[in-house]
Amino acid sequence: MRIHVAHSPDSDDAFMFYALANGLVDTDGFEYVHELQDIESLNRRALKGELEVSAVSIHAYAYLADRYALLSSGASMGDRYGPRLVARSSMSRDDVRGKRVAIPGLLTSAYLALRLYQPEFEPVVTPFDQVEDAVERGDVDLALVIHEGQLTYSTRGLRLVADLGEWWHGETGLPLPLGGNVVRRDLGDRNVRLISRHLRDSIKYSLSHRDGALDHAMRYARGLEREKADEFVGMYVNDWTVDYGAAGREAVRLFLKRGADCGVIPKLVVPEFVAPETA
Repeated sequence: MRIHVAHSPDSDDAFMFYALANGLVDTDGFEYVHELQDIESLNRRALKGELEVSAVSIHAYAYLADRYALLSSGASMGDRYGPRLVARSSMSRDDVRGKRVAIPGLLTSAYLALRLYQPEFEPVVTPFDQVEDAVERGDVDLALVIHEGQLTYSTRGLRLVADLGEWWHGETGLPLPLGGNVVRRDLGDRNVRLISRHLRDSIKYSLSHRDGALDHAMRYARGLEREKADEFVGMYVNDWTVDYGAAGREAVRLFLKRGADCGVIPKLVVPEFVAPETA
């Protein structure tokens, strides 16, 4: 069976899929064809059901749950860290009200987290790798930074207004669920469980063969030095990524519930997780 699997062209996703992309784990005869695209584009493609397996934002999953289930592995969780809201000068939470904010997409988890943090602002959809440029030029008042920019924004003279992962933890005591991997339900129960196992095995392989996986990930590190890339990968590929665990599942459930409660998500969605097929 040929499976199209898509993920973001960043170092943490590349690290996660290293073994799967290089034939280093047993895939039970499945052929995985990899596609790389920014997360908001993947969210939009998943809405159309184009891909059998895809990385998506947890926020976007609220609109996909009828067609896709969440794989138990592959989560990107912000454990007391996450997307950074930055500006050219210091601001308080109240100062953000009514401001223009460059965001990386309306279906991103970063956008939902920001709406929970401060409901009243004007979102300006901007490619994720251009949000800092937008605030530097003065096109917007603030930028919502994801991916490697979370570690590098200060080198551009930008100031941290809020770390949304730290804020969420203070609110809930839980990690902030940002991204996950979904599988299309029409592949059949056993096939989706096998895919779940393949992804879990790829993540575990990368974590236990870190140097080789990091070599692969450096192709997508967007200018980060190896030490910084290793730090970024460690933030988003870890024990949470191998399996959400009870706390991770609760975090996803609560994030989606609060999104529905505040009206950003049109209806309450209860997440469904696919456990790996046992060998």
